[in-house]
Amino acid sequence: MHQPSDAKNVMHKYPAFISVNRIRNRKSPFLVGDWIMDSGAFTEISTHGEYRTSVSSYANQIARWKDNGNLLAAVSQDYMCEQFILDKTGLTVADHQRLTIERYDELLRCDTGVYIMPVLQGYEPKDYVVHLRSYGSRLESGAWVGVGSVCKRNGDIRAIEDVLLAIHHARPDLKLHGFGLKTTALSGDLVDHLLWTADSMAWSYHERINGRSANDFRGALRWADKIHNRPMQKQLFKPEAIHE
Repeated sequence: MHQPSDAKNVMHKYPAFISVNRIRNRKSPFLVGDWIMDSGAFTEISTHGEYRTSVSSYANQIARWKDNGNLLAAVSQDYMCEQFILDKTGLTVADHQRLTIERYDELLRCDTGVYIMPVLQGYEPKDYVVHLRSYGSRLESGAWVGVGSVCKRNGDIRAIEDVLLAIHHARPDLKLHGFGLKTTALSGDLVDHLLWTADSMAWSYHERINGRSANDFRGALRWADKIHNRPMQKQLFKPEAIHE
C-alpha cells in the first residue's frame, strides 16, 4: 500500500504490505488487519547506497508497531544484488550477502517479539544457493523466507523461475516470499507453485497506465481480485505460513 491509512479499506479482504518508511514518522496508529512491515531496503540502498538508520532503530519501529493490527512479520534489512545496486555501493554480491546476514543476526538479537523474515540474496541462481548455505542453521525447517533481487526481472519470468527452482531444490521445506512481483510473474504456474506468498505494487502501475489514480486503494482491490481469481493462484499472504 502507498498509504498506511488505506489498509483499513482492504483489511477485510487482503493483508497489507507497508514500508517502515511510511510509518516511521507517523504519530498515531492506523487501522489494519494482517500486515507485513517492509524494511524499505530498496529505497535506502538504491538511493543512498546504505542504510541511514541503525538496526536497533528499525527494531524500535517493529516493537512500536507490533500491536497495531496483526503484524505477521517484519522483513530483515537486506542488500539487493542487481548490478546497478552493486555499482551504487561499490561492493560485491558476496559482500551484500554477508551484510544481509549480519543485519538479520543483529535484528534477531534485538528481540522485537515479531517474526523477522530473512532474505535470500544473489543474482544468478547459484548465488542464492550459496547464500542459503551461508545462513546455515539459522533457517529452520519450514522457515518463511524472502527472495530478493527478483522485482527487476518481472519481464523475464524464466529468470525468476530459475532462481526459485534453485532455492527449492536446495531447501524444498522453505516457504518462499517473492518481493515486488508483477502480473506476468504471478500468472506463471511454476512461480505460483514455488511461492508461498508475494507482495506487489503492480496494481498501481496498472491504474496509472489506464488513466486512473495510481494511489487509489480501489485499484489495489481490483488487481488483487484479478490475481486471486486466476486458476491455481494462492493467497498473496497466508498467516499460517509463519514459522515461529
